[in-house]
Amino acid sequence: MDRIPVAVLVSGGGTNLQAILDAGASGVIRDAEIAVVISDRPGARALERAEKAGVPCMLLDRKAMDRKAWEAELEKALGAYRIQLVVLAGFLTILSPEMTKRWDHRILNVHPSLIPAFCGQGMYGLKVHEAALNRGVKVTGATVHFVNEIPDGGEIVAQRAVEVRSGDTPEVLQRRVMEEAEWKLLPEAVQELARRMREEGGQV
Repeated sequence: MDRIPVAVLVSGGGTNLQAILDAGASGVIRDAEIAVVISDRPGARALERAEKAGVPCMLLDRKAMDRKAWEAELEKALGAYRIQLVVLAGFLTILSPEMTKRWDHRILNVHPSLIPAFCGQGMYGLKVHEAALNRGVKVTGATVHFVNEIPDGGEIVAQRAVEVRSGDTPEVLQRRVMEEAEWKLLPEAVQELARRMREEGGQV
């Protein structure tokens, strides 16, 4: 079958989206293609990255409608682009249990810690790295996992460890985790899952 059509959901700058785009251009991702990028927030720089790469993109403003209506619009968009795999890349909206069940084992997320450490509701961005430094851990990293009804609670797909160094600030640690773990781990996971889906006729 053809390459697996992927939707990337974003809320902010889109550095993980860029890593996926770059991986597609370099051949790291061979069995999937980004069919659409969808932001839940206006002004997300990730949309600019998508436009620059020639990828269709759209805004579904989460604040403009209630969750049920918003998810209905999201499902409509996913259907229009015949999406088979959804990737959350710095996406801050929590999807409903109903939606995660419909897309069971077909939504991937990357989290900037070694789950189960420093994860769950409200743990995102610099908050994760601040918590890691406050706890005094010597190793952190990133985790790619399937999305279920529990924030950061889905089955772990892949992890990569990153050293915490003396003198790290949350910003410095965040950058290292991105460069050494997130930007490599997420594209690799997308490729591996897409490869399996192609072999199994679109099923995971």
